[in-house]
Amino acid sequence: MIQHLDVDGVPTLLAPTGGPMRAGLAFRVGTADETLARSGITHLLEHLALAPLGVADYHFNGATAPVLTTFHMQGSEQDIATFLTAVCANLTALPTDRLEVEKEILRTEWSGRGNSIVDSIPLWRHGARDHGLASYPEWGLSALTADDLRQWAARWFTRENAVLWIAGDRIPAGLRLALPAGVRQPVPAASSALPSTPAYFANGSRAVVLDSVVRRSTAASLFAEVLERELFRSLRQEAGLSYQTTAGYDPRGDGYATLRALADALPQKQDAVLGGFVDTLAKLRVGRIEQADLDAAVGKRQDVLGTAEVDAARLPSYAFNVLTGERTLTVEEHQAELKAVTVADLHEVAREVTSTALLMVPDGHRADWAGFTAAPTRSTHAVAGTAYREKEDDGELRVGGEGVSYLGPGGPLTVRYADCAVLLAWPDGARQLIGTDAISMRIEPTMFHLHPDALRMIDAQVPADRRVLMPARDPEHIPQPRSAGRPDRSPARGQRSGATPAKRSWWEIPLMVVSGLVALAIGGPTFLLTLGMFITPTGQDEQWLWGVVVVGWLLTVILALPIVLLRRRRR
Repeated sequence: MIQHLDVDGVPTLLAPTGGPMRAGLAFRVGTADETLARSGITHLLEHLALAPLGVADYHFNGATAPVLTTFHMQGSEQDIATFLTAVCANLTALPTDRLEVEKEILRTEWSGRGNSIVDSIPLWRHGARDHGLASYPEWGLSALTADDLRQWAARWFTRENAVLWIAGDRIPAGLRLALPAGVRQPVPAASSALPSTPAYFANGSRAVVLDSVVRRSTAASLFAEVLERELFRSLRQEAGLSYQTTAGYDPRGDGYATLRALADALPQKQDAVLGGFVDTLAKLRVGRIEQADLDAAVGKRQDVLGTAEVDAARLPSYAFNVLTGERTLTVEEHQAELKAVTVADLHEVAREVTSTALLMVPDGHRADWAGFTAAPTRSTHAVAGTAYREKEDDGELRVGGEGVSYLGPGGPLTVRYADCAVLLAWPDGARQLIGTDAISMRIEPTMFHLHPDALRMIDAQVPADRRVLMPARDPEHIPQPRSAGRPDRSPARGQRSGATPAKRSWWEIPLMVVSGLVALAIGGPTFLLTLGMFITPTGQDEQWLWGVVVVGWLLTVILALPIVLLRRRRR
């Protein structure tokens, strides 16, 4: 049984355990509460609170998630009391003398972090704000000051915005949670960068991933397990196409949960895996759900609820519910809800999963054939302003009083100043604007016929709290026009973050030239023959000339087609 207690004004949860004592102090604040221009502030504050503790004989750590930050440890009663007391003292009086050191540690941590398959999904669903910030680097670190951190701590790291949980027999003697007074902070509303769902986007990873938003319920959590069983059965056991097939269910704290599923694939099997994945979703959407799969999922969950350690194991999720204001079921209530879930309930969840689905497919693949709409990679409009031509290709940069647009093949890219999530500024003059919809635009002065006043106007229009000064770049990394004898090493324009431009091959231009010459050689005489036949009517014995005209024009179109397709690809 979980007891509700109070320690120095902090709500406290206590449950018995047969193992070593462990505890966690959770605060209702995370990356989703930040802005992109000041991203990393919560993570940095977490590091500063732990830095003075040094090396200890007991295990402790901190974690910053989208809506929660937790300090946790396992050890003796005295160790836990010492640890949590010190954390609260450090949060109240931040050791800012380590500020620059911890910034470097976080930058190193980010640079060494392996790319997860699902890293880019948040920005495609939410854009460059709230829950979408998990996809981006912690660009805000460089600009953060000691005062910024103190203000952040005073707002978020308070006793009213915290919950303490302890797996043990009692509250550790000597524990003090000296936190300032504050208010419980609500979970941020989740934004959307998708005009419609179900949607899809292409990514370079060798996997198919489903991301859906569903109402939080016992039925939805069971559906995740049923979906995993179906994917394992169809894609691994029966077809032998995938090795890893997983599905998970993660409450968001606002009455909804994220449901994700993944199936990996070899390059030559990606088409088959994508087809099998979509077929599995379609099967569940139409209600073809096996009772045996539901029974297995329920039985697995009931086995966990029947263990002696169930209350201690539930403490972190219980604390999450307290902080977010969501209902927590007792073990008995949870068991009753599990038994009440039917195949019809799972069918309803399957329809909800499909209606909100965002599907990530491997590069070079599409999912529109399955009813998914391509997520936008371009803007729907362009701003008015002064136009600056691109030194290469046919692009145009437009800088106005309302925002900045790039006009080129494929549609416009636009970031309005009012919707700019961050402006990255390099000493050499390069700028990158990222809108809240995740549209990203890089402006390289070396690649445009750009007047210096254009950059000054952009800097003046974007609010100061959204600007991030970037470190100087190696001159070799600054893109130059190919005519200058150096390769273009980075994009001079942007797109929806996560999209990848097509690669250019050496043989494209020679093929375009040869196709053009041959098309001209055939098309020119065909045009003259066609013109002559219209001016001078042909006799009965010359009707075969019309066949020559048709064949000539057909060959001309076929030979000109590579030019059109390659030109579009290069753009």
